[in-house]
Amino acid sequence: MIMLLKVIYRRASSQNRVRKAAALRMNKFDIYEIVTQKIIDLLESDVVPWKIPWKTANGIPRNLVTQRPYHGINFWLLLCRKDSLPFYLTFEQAKSLGGAIRKGEKSTMVVFWKLLKYEDKALEEKITPLLRYYHVFNISQTEGIDAKKIPPTEAFDHDFNPVAEAESLITKWTDCPMIKQGSDSAYYDPHFDMVCIPEPRTFFDDQQYYSTLFHELVHSTGHNRRLGRHERIKNHKFGSQDYSQEELVAEMGAAYLCGLTDIQQQTIENNVAYIKSWIRTFKSDSKVLVMAAVQAQKAVDYILQIPEQNLTNE
Repeated sequence: MIMLLKVIYRRASSQNRVRKAAALRMNKFDIYEIVTQKIIDLLESDVVPWKIPWKTANGIPRNLVTQRPYHGINFWLLLCRKDSLPFYLTFEQAKSLGGAIRKGEKSTMVVFWKLLKYEDKALEEKITPLLRYYHVFNISQTEGIDAKKIPPTEAFDHDFNPVAEAESLITKWTDCPMIKQGSDSAYYDPHFDMVCIPEPRTFFDDQQYYSTLFHELVHSTGHNRRLGRHERIKNHKFGSQDYSQEELVAEMGAAYLCGLTDIQQQTIENNVAYIKSWIRTFKSDSKVLVMAAVQAQKAVDYILQIPEQNLTNE
């Protein structure tokens, strides 16, 4: 009888592991698909969601209650809404503040990582990150919340010099590669660990210069002695999936840095070609976009010298 119970238990445990694994695969697949389709819809309408319109750090989407900024793909999903205020909260958080979500308002999905423990076939405990989601609303979609509970946002100071802010960011980065001005084009040379860029005066304006410079600096974070993204690139040819993903990481990271330094980000050249390439890539592999957002966030955090954040952060 004891042996029979052990067999039944093992069989039930095995079936449970299979169900968990299947649920894990389906859950991840569904969420990746939903997130990616939202971005594809924007790209197919010739909208690049990571062209940041805001000028101050206070414009970064953040949770109204915790005041924690949203990271990775959540940053872009919320940014695409183009709300006038950057504060978001859940249905329950609105209630906790004495307010409510207005009838008929639509939520926005944000995702987070949950670490799931399970046993493999050898009964060894494994841990895998599971992509989950919940819904948030912008503060403008609520009613009944005391205005005093909404933090003020800084107005853009027209006398502020965005170049000085950008230079400060670059100067503070202790692991910044050499920046060589005067080249005919902008690119990152991994062999010499050097960013080459035309003279600033040859750009149409200072904002284009810094937007381009940030793009190349994000590329430099992929160097093998930094974050090591370049080690995983197999095909460097323009239009390839590897090339497109690295360009996507650089574009997203540059957009974030431009926003932090009050620079209106300029989109990269060959925009139409990149958009078509990204759409092809996203449709063939729905995980690419989420992973690119993760890598872009890591690149920005590396440049800002922020310690690596836990997967479960917003």
